[in-house]
Amino acid sequence: GDYSSAFRYYTKAAELGDAEAQYTLSIMYDDGHGVEKDRGKEMYHLEEAAIGGHPAARYNLGIEAWNNGHTERAVKHFIIAAAHGHDGSTKALIDDFRRGFVGKEDLAAALRAHQAAIDATKSPQREAAEEYRRKMKKKKSSK
Repeated sequence: GDYSSAFRYYTKAAELGDAEAQYTLSIMYDDGHGVEKDRGKEMYHLEEAAIGGHPAARYNLGIEAWNNGHTERAVKHFIIAAAHGHDGSTKALIDDFRRGFVGKEDLAAALRAHQAAIDATKSPQREAAEEYRRKMKKKKSSK
């Protein structure tokens, strides 16, 4: 693809505070697409995205902390990401509970927050749109 144009677009969006753009820039710096690989810039944009409320960025910071032996920090990142509806974080927290790194109360609170975040995204309009999408997909596959 046209990574240099994408890089300019995402940089501009990130400057305007877009968390998704920050997250995408972190991936671009990690993969070296359109830019030279740069671990420092990757982490900067990942942190900015997490601060901006991007659940996957927060989860990735948790993975990073875990891999560097910072289990308490990792668990905190997973709890925040779960509260924003990130499914992978709930799985990580359950695994960490089984390993003894997360208390029962903290896990229960994180799971409740995760469910609340998921419930907050539900609406009759979204459900109708999802039903329509399923019908159209089924219609296409039957042809």
